[in-house]
Amino acid sequence: MQHVTSLSFLLLAYSNYLSHANGKVTCGDTSATAAELRRAAKRQVDYILGDNPMRISYMVGYGERYPLRIHHRGSSLPSVAEHPGRFGCKAGTSYYLSPHPNPNLLIGAVVGGPSNISDTFPDSRPIFQQSEPTTYINAPLVGLLAFFSAHPDC
Repeated sequence: MQHVTSLSFLLLAYSNYLSHANGKVTCGDTSATAAELRRAAKRQVDYILGDNPMRISYMVGYGERYPLRIHHRGSSLPSVAEHPGRFGCKAGTSYYLSPHPNPNLLIGAVVGGPSNISDTFPDSRPIFQQSEPTTYINAPLVGLLAFFSAHPDC
């Protein structure tokens, strides 16, 4: 999702420039208007939020199906209320390797997403490339979500 969110944000920013310049982008025999770039960015946001072959939202807590076993220490360890003692560096391994859903939902976090080859998502903590929420995935998505929330007709 890192590339998807970043490139979609750039498409959206460039579409705004094209709108103000009354222009279009041309590559060889193909051209795209600002509206087409916005639609492409919106399709990617829709994919992230569940309009995809697996019918899963890659944003934790959004929709009926979303990742339950994300690679995030605070989300996968029990809360302080349930486990008031300290966790040493290696003490979380049993939770990390557990097949059970995370006890704490990290609502709004977007994970790495599906595999590049098969478009599948195993929802497994140890496969951090697909299950880890990161700032470089989530940050550009915030801009996209803000724009499409303010402009629902795009």
